[in-house]
Amino acid sequence: MKADLGIWSKLTQAVIALVVVAILILIGLTYLPEIQKNERFRQEIQRLDSELQKQEAISKQLRADIDALRDDPATVARLAREKLRYAKTDETVILFETNAATIPAH
Repeated sequence: MKADLGIWSKLTQAVIALVVVAILILIGLTYLPEIQKNERFRQEIQRLDSELQKQEAISKQLRADIDALRDDPATVARLAREKLRYAKTDETVILFETNAATIPAH
């Protein structure tokens, strides 16, 4: 059997609902800094993953360059000509100098 308490029953339900809402808000405010910190960590992980991919690409290119220098005599000869200005016998080397003022800026 239920007794009709009138307005007190409705007020009790409203107070209980407000207490539940207040507890949920308190929980949300308590965990909000943690949620924000986790988001910052996710962004940092994404940035680091991107940097890792770039570095792996550079590493792959450098390994290919090393392998070419180790295994391909034509590569060694080409680099000797370009960097050290070496030439084969009976070969004429023509050097073109560039003026820094005439090079367009990118």
